[in-house]
Amino acid sequence: MESSLHFVLTAPAVPPELPSVDTWWPRLLELSVRFPAPADLALAGGFHADRLGFAFASGYQAALRALLPELPSHAKAALCATEEGGAHPGVLQTRLEREAAGGYRLSGRKTYVTLGTAAERLLVVASEGRDSEGRNRLRLVQVDARSQGVTCTALPPTPFVPEVPHASVTFDGVTVAPEDVLPGDGYVRYLKPFRTVEDCHVHLALLGWLIQVGRRSDWPQSVRDAALAHAVTFHALAKADVSSSAVHVALAGALAQVGRLLDEVEALWARVDAPTRERWERDRRLLAVAGKARAQRSEAARRRLMEEAHG
Repeated sequence: MESSLHFVLTAPAVPPELPSVDTWWPRLLELSVRFPAPADLALAGGFHADRLGFAFASGYQAALRALLPELPSHAKAALCATEEGGAHPGVLQTRLEREAAGGYRLSGRKTYVTLGTAAERLLVVASEGRDSEGRNRLRLVQVDARSQGVTCTALPPTPFVPEVPHASVTFDGVTVAPEDVLPGDGYVRYLKPFRTVEDCHVHLALLGWLIQVGRRSDWPQSVRDAALAHAVTFHALAKADVSSSAVHVALAGALAQVGRLLDEVEALWARVDAPTRERWERDRRLLAVAGKARAQRSEAARRRLMEEAHG
């Protein structure tokens, strides 16, 4: 981590103007050569972003590569999980069906895919049917976004971080090679842990961005030091076992610390240039997304720890 810490402390705190995904992505690719580890890339990518939206996008891409190290670094990726009924494993209906001659067919529709219109590699959570106990048997499938049968439809820009596109994606009998069906349970091994992996990497990117804003806006050294210390915490959590209840409790504490830091810097935004400050006011609602799910995750982790402690 030392190299990424050195980067956010010494690199010029003047981010390039990044008005679109097309301008942001080449910059992140350049950083990925210098910072191949996903946690380091998230921190550096956030620092190099000119707005919260592209800090988030950098953390999101880093999180996907932490989850799937084999993802090609040159391809923008997107996780496709949410459907009409949500993203709970029991309601997913996109189907992965084995063909008699080998291979698979993928059919269904995902309603909300982050970076969907920009993605080149789609990571699709699909069902192989129900097991003997009625549980959905899920797999994670890699699909080239240009494959025949894939239709990506842009959704209207969101009220916050509108630069980050979203889409619905339809899969109409898409051919899938056996090697593109990833091993293991699609929920237990990929979808469930991704929620934690994403929190770690997106908050690393957020802290990298705040350090950059603080440096160029002359925020107090104590505030910048606090952001750096929180980044060290999230970097450690990003490399920890995300199935651990103790890690989830620690993550809840780290998230609360970032919330307190944001409260502390509230008055300091007056020192920040107007375009950055105005985008922050517009985009800060992004950080509250999935707050209820995070609270449920930490409470469940605490209950499991109590049960383990009492045998």
